[in-house]
Amino acid sequence: MSGGLQGVLVALDVDGTVVDLDESMSDRVREAVHRVVAEGAHVVIATGRSLHGTLPILQRLGLRSGFAVCSNGAVTVELDPDEPEGYRVVSLHTFDPSGVAEALREHLPTGLFAVEVLGKGFKLTAPFPDGELTGEMDVVPFAELFDEPVMRVVVRSPEHTSAEFSRLVEQVGLHGVAYSVGWTAWLDLAPDGVTKASALEDVRMRLDVAATSTVAVGDGRNDVEMLRWAGRGVAMGNAPAEVQAVADAVTATVDDDGLALVLEDLVDAGLPAA
Repeated sequence: MSGGLQGVLVALDVDGTVVDLDESMSDRVREAVHRVVAEGAHVVIATGRSLHGTLPILQRLGLRSGFAVCSNGAVTVELDPDEPEGYRVVSLHTFDPSGVAEALREHLPTGLFAVEVLGKGFKLTAPFPDGELTGEMDVVPFAELFDEPVMRVVVRSPEHTSAEFSRLVEQVGLHGVAYSVGWTAWLDLAPDGVTKASALEDVRMRLDVAATSTVAVGDGRNDVEMLRWAGRGVAMGNAPAEVQAVADAVTATVDDDGLALVLEDLVDAGLPAA
């Protein structure tokens, strides 16, 4: 091992970056991640997925140490094979979203609401479309979702298009929370100021990595802050135009192994100047 990437932090989004819409991960991407790790880089998964939904990705990539940022920054864990669950929580942000959720519910009477239960699954008002959430599912009345502070709220409206949903969210006006709209009519609510970028900055400081020695790759609107934060932010070719616009570079799509191209170049050339 040459260790040519010692002191470099590489932050990777999951959906649309590491895996495609069918959850397929190419051998080339997996091998490229292994090469970056072998060169000494700190590879940090940074995803909107719950911790429960992130762990299988870490296993598929063979990542057993280091950090992972989940739930758009609300949860950060340090991987440790000696821990009973294989990790320990090092950062957890919670909030009371009941007021904002109630306002959204008034505009989305048929909307689906869920709150994440750390490491287990979700409490939700009704079943979500198949495959969209992972873990244990506990259907409860709306009011019971917020019996205690939560780290993340998911709002889903299958009957709306993403554009319609985005307009509705803008009309409601969400104050005092961080939020991001997904590819579909999907909304994530998080504590105010909490993003992938804020969590990664904490990880960077824990690892004592220089701000310029950071690389981030992502494709979603919830990756915008992360791409701006990184010394070099790379958008996937399948990212929306507004995401590509904030990146320092754009790679190929997930179907064309765009992430592997970025990582292979990183190994071959070292960290590009920011």
